[in-house]
Amino acid sequence: MTVIDSTPVKSPPLDACVSVWPVHPRPDGQDRYTIGEVAEFTGIRAHTLRWYEQIGLMPQVERTHNGQRLFSNRDLDWLGFVGKLRLTGMPVADMVRFAELVRQGEVSYDERREILEQTRSEVLTRIAELRDALTVINAKIEFLATARRASEGV
Repeated sequence: MTVIDSTPVKSPPLDACVSVWPVHPRPDGQDRYTIGEVAEFTGIRAHTLRWYEQIGLMPQVERTHNGQRLFSNRDLDWLGFVGKLRLTGMPVADMVRFAELVRQGEVSYDERREILEQTRSEVLTRIAELRDALTVINAKIEFLATARRASEGV
C-alpha cells in the first residue's frame, strides 16, 4: 500500500509581479527575448529599455556570450508593472527606489507596501478629481445639446 501525504505545502510568497499580459509570447523555459522583441511586445523603445537597466529600474538582464540582452517572462511582467506605476504618475526616482527595495527581498516588504499604499491613495484622489471633472463636462455637453435643440425650436 502506498501512503500519500496530503498535507498542503505552504510555500513562501513569490516576490513576482502579477502579469499584465493575458498570455506571454512564449512559455516559461522558452522565454528568451531580444531587446527588439521586448520593444515590439511592450511598446517600450529599445533605448528606453537600456536606460531602465542603466538607472537600476530594470534588474540585471541576462546576456548572451556576445553581450546581447535576453529578457524573460519575469522581465516582461516587471516591465508591465513599471508601466502601471508610470500611469499612476509615480516619479522615475521613486520607481527606481521601489526596484532597489525589490532587490533587497523580504526585508523590504513593509516599505514597499507603504509606497504602494501611498500610490494607491494618490491614484484614488486623482480618480475622484477626474470623476468630478467628468461630471462637469457631462453637464456642459447636456447644456449645449439642450441649448442647440431650443435654438432650433425643437
